[in-house]
Amino acid sequence: MKEIADDIRRWREQGHKVALARVVDLEGSGPRLPGAAMAVNDEGEVVGSVSGGCVEGAVVTEALDILATGDRRVVTFGYSDDEAFAVGLTCGGTIHLFIEPFDW
Repeated sequence: MKEIADDIRRWREQGHKVALARVVDLEGSGPRLPGAAMAVNDEGEVVGSVSGGCVEGAVVTEALDILATGDRRVVTFGYSDDEAFAVGLTCGGTIHLFIEPFDW
């Protein structure tokens, strides 16, 4: 979270809405541990990482929807190790993310 704080602060000063995604649970292997965070602003700009690239695009889509609706939700993304290797990912496992609008 510390590594994305400056960008979130800058976005706030520019008047952007921001959604925050955090890894809250991990089943099996995964590139990022619980606590890893990613922020997305209302223009689709991204800082941080919750998966090392495996699901970041889908997280951006979820975050933009959350900014539009004001909802909060837990989302889950997962692959078996065999499925992950078949599509070129370095790990399988399942990650659970909590995504919410960032409250200033």
